[in-house]
Amino acid sequence: MSNADKINAWLDQHGITEIECMVPDMTGTPRGKIIPRYKYNPAEGMRMAEAVFTQTVTGNYPEEDFTPETDPDMRLLPDPDTVRLVPWASEPTAQIIHDSLRFDGTPVELAPRNVLKRVLAEYQKLGMRPVIAPEMEFYLVQMQPDEDLPLEPPVGRTRRTEAGRQSFSIDAMNDYEDIFDVMYDWCEAQNIGVDTLIHEMGPAQMEINLDHGDPLALADQVFLFKRTIREVAIRKNMYATFMAKPMQGEPGSAMHLHQSVVDIASGQNVFSNAQGEATEAFFHHIAGLQTYLPAAMPFLAPFVNSYRRLSRFSAAPINLEWGYDNRTCGLRVPQAHPQARRVENRLPGVDANPYLAFAASLGAGLLGMQQQLRPTEPLTGSGYSRPKKLPRHLDDAVEELLACTPLHDLLGPNFVKCYAAIKETEFEEFFEVISPWERRYLLLQV
Repeated sequence: MSNADKINAWLDQHGITEIECMVPDMTGTPRGKIIPRYKYNPAEGMRMAEAVFTQTVTGNYPEEDFTPETDPDMRLLPDPDTVRLVPWASEPTAQIIHDSLRFDGTPVELAPRNVLKRVLAEYQKLGMRPVIAPEMEFYLVQMQPDEDLPLEPPVGRTRRTEAGRQSFSIDAMNDYEDIFDVMYDWCEAQNIGVDTLIHEMGPAQMEINLDHGDPLALADQVFLFKRTIREVAIRKNMYATFMAKPMQGEPGSAMHLHQSVVDIASGQNVFSNAQGEATEAFFHHIAGLQTYLPAAMPFLAPFVNSYRRLSRFSAAPINLEWGYDNRTCGLRVPQAHPQARRVENRLPGVDANPYLAFAASLGAGLLGMQQQLRPTEPLTGSGYSRPKKLPRHLDDAVEELLACTPLHDLLGPNFVKCYAAIKETEFEEFFEVISPWERRYLLLQV
């Protein structure tokens, strides 16, 4: 069967009447169209302006144009592996993630999903396949339509907000069991491989771990999970937020990435040899992360708010030291049997676009393996005792990205320039805003 035949058969089997046709934009937000089933032809897909990938998070555009000056459409073709039900829809509705192509069949280089595919293709050329497992932290908060007011923890079934830090508390999680029961049901309906639910350090801060697997499939699942838990929370009169640092004085929210690499021919983890010892490829991969992640920070910490999370003694890294089972490091190697040897990249915030965060993290490791780089010695003490070696602000991070030619070549030069221009535009918009802190302390005292 062709891909179109597979999709039509699935739509018929489930009695679908409406289809949400989506592409992830630069922010990781779903863009697309809702089409009645009888008007949707998966062999043709749909059309949409390529410029959708040049929007900022506020809906504005950089001054420079990174798409053809005629503002053309692109062709969006459905990926049959992404066809899922929309479990909260009142009518039988499907959601399908589409791939972005030009009309000559070449991929649109600005599409985040294509950027990740580009990195995975480089691994495949070397006979390797990366494996990834994301851990997503997020907050449940009270509904607050006034953005000038601070966020507050929500009221659970006890009718009280959490009084303090409740790390790993079973009872604190059960306070929101009506949300998580629906979440699990809706994730199962969408084949989102939820592994573990944990209460994190902040009030009503949770962590969801997904089963390890193919990076593209996992990026799709992260993309869909964010949409799902937001929908569940709204129906329970709460918000689920994936801001990196939503509340003052509380920990930020990360998306830790556990990554390893498998030899396609043998199926063996290339980070371990036959004796179960770490290989040179393992150390090269770590060295690549140490070398290139500082320049890749705009993909891991994509917004002004993201850098508030990366502070000392806040369960977030401030440098790229690495160590065995050392959570104070930016790169942690968990205790595991040889076939599961992996690196945990603790830098990304959960506000990152999963396609771009995966591409940047796996790409940095790949560059280290290709260039046979050497890492520093593993750290046995606290990473917080070492100097901060990451960009402190978004504009600094963009400057480093623009200076890193190997990342340009790997991810695509036009994509990198476009992404950097988007981030520069967002920073300029933010810089125009005068904060309450400035008015409080400077208005009458300087």
